[in-house]
Amino acid sequence: MPLLTSAFAQLDLIRQPDQPNEPLQAFDAADEYLLAYMAEQNLPSSARVLVLNDSFGALAISLLGRVELVSSGDSFLGSLGVEKNLARNGLPFDAIRVLPSTESWQGLFDRVLIRVPKTLALLEEQLVRLQGHLAPGAQVVAAAMVKHLPHAAGDLLARYVGSMQASLAVKKARLLIADVETRAPIASPYPTRYQLEQPALELLNHANVFCREGLDIGTRAFLPHLPRNLGSARVADLGCGNGVLGIVSALQNPQAQYTLVDESFMAVQSARENWQAALGERAVTVRADDGLAGQTADSLDVVLCNPPFHQQQVVGDFLAWRMFQQAREALVVGGALYIVGNRHLGYHSKLARLFRAVEQVAATPKFVVLKARK
Repeated sequence: MPLLTSAFAQLDLIRQPDQPNEPLQAFDAADEYLLAYMAEQNLPSSARVLVLNDSFGALAISLLGRVELVSSGDSFLGSLGVEKNLARNGLPFDAIRVLPSTESWQGLFDRVLIRVPKTLALLEEQLVRLQGHLAPGAQVVAAAMVKHLPHAAGDLLARYVGSMQASLAVKKARLLIADVETRAPIASPYPTRYQLEQPALELLNHANVFCREGLDIGTRAFLPHLPRNLGSARVADLGCGNGVLGIVSALQNPQAQYTLVDESFMAVQSARENWQAALGERAVTVRADDGLAGQTADSLDVVLCNPPFHQQQVVGDFLAWRMFQQAREALVVGGALYIVGNRHLGYHSKLARLFRAVEQVAATPKFVVLKARK
């Protein structure tokens, strides 16, 4: 893999989660463009710089020691990537702490560097939260590859920060540069809420939750076929999002014990708040993690999963395959993984390579619900 070379550092970076023969780099031309722009700024070491959505540390590690640095994002895998890439480049793994998106920033910032996320609602929420944290004369600079940069991103910068200019494209990357102007505070439109009819639930969704405006069609196909009569089974909702699968299952299985896991900090916060609203003080474990990587082997009886088919803008079944492997490791012998997936993804044959028995529980024209027994 090529090194990330800038005026600040030369770094050997890897993506997370680890993948043998990884075909993708842990940085791109938008990172390089942003670092080149920062080199031209010639900021003093006392300047406070906030880095947002720095997937695997390309920006923050490059700038480490050059300015007063704060890094924040919504991805557990991103924060894990920063730790691993610090160590990979001979730096203390804890030299940069990535603040979860659910934690507040402190003080004023002279520069804010943003990698534009796939979910524009996350960008909007971050810009809302920047209100009151921008020093006089501050600049907010957002970067993305042109093909992943919607016009609405510039509109959001202009609305929440100030007058915005788009740079020329360099190596198919572009910067959006906004100078801070005094604005009346604007309230956040997040979290959003929607109603579930059966069972009757109101579900809260923080900005980066998948299908924030309503129940996604895969989950809708899955809900009528969740396993019942689980007794005191240990159940995990893997990739829990707002927690709907785990919560509905828990309402149907009052003695079962639940763990809800997602790599998005905002998803975990949503799931925790939704669980409390639906189930009060009933015990539950809700955590941000690299799937079930932190789960003890042979410690679960049932895993429920609506697997993702992309990581940011990268589409593929790598994450789903990894979740299936993690589920198999965490399940006891005889335990079962229940999933929903698009028919065309061929999950039945993939699961059959890992589990001793795979059966179709239900099907719609677009989705299948599968049960895989360890």
